[in-house]
Parts: sequence; C-alpha cells; structure tokens
Amino acid sequence: MKVEIRKIGNSLGVILLRPVLESGGVGQGDKLEVTDQGVRPRRKGGLAPQALDALKRSIALAVVRDFTPAQIRAQILANLHRWQKQGVWVSAYDEWRNIARGGDDGALFAAMLGHDDTAARLRESMPFVGLLPQPEVRRLHEEASG
Repeated sequence: MKVEIRKIGNSLGVILLRPVLESGGVGQGDKLEVTDQGVRPRRKGGLAPQALDALKRSIALAVVRDFTPAQIRAQILANLHRWQKQGVWVSAYDEWRNIARGGDDGALFAAMLGHDDTAARLRESMPFVGLLPQPEVRRLHEEASG
C-alpha cells in the first residue's frame, strides 16, 4: 500500500484507512512505534518469560563481549551499593554481591550467561546495568520485540 505524506498543520503526516489500522489491531488513541525498520503497532503485554530471559541473556552477552570481568564486577558492586543505600534490595542481590566479590570469572559468566534456572532467576535482577550505551540496549530490545 502506498500512502501520501501530507502537510498537517506545521508537520507532515499520513492518513491511514481504518481497515488498515484494524488489521494491525490498533485504533483511535493507540500508538504506533516508529523505528529504523518501519512503522508498526506497539506491542502490548511485553515479552513472554522465555523471550524476556533471552533478551536479558543477550544484554549480558553484550556486556561480557565489551567489558572485562573486573569492569563488570566493579559495576555490579557500585550498583548494589547505591541500591542498598536507597533501600532497594532483593535476595538475589546478596547472591550477586557474593559472585562479584568472589573473583571467580566462571561463576560470574555462569550467572550472566547460563541456561539453568539459577542463572535465569539471577538475570531477573541484573546488577550490571549501566555498562552498555543506551542505543545498544534499545537495539537489543527492538530485536527481541521482533
């Protein structure tokens, strides 16, 4: 389908036929997502649990690819210290702190990249956020959203 870009006030826009919007499951007041890959309806409800863990694992893999274990440990400990001072704490953070302080690269990589239930549970509370640039994180989210 070809649509014409028109002047709308001081902006440019397009008019889409109602059946086209309905086929995408959107209507008046809903939002469309504009990416470098095109325009699509925003996803509702987030990712399924397995897809969410795959996203978190891909973020962890990017961190492991771009940073040394020492840099990752430093970020983990800095985030945990800040979060504890703010009163934001879950039991998984105790486990992450022990992993970061332990100095065992294998244990660190197993927690970040493992396929087992423990690694998946720990990735639900990733304390190594802040290492990757935001455009990289956004790209990984867009890839996971398909």
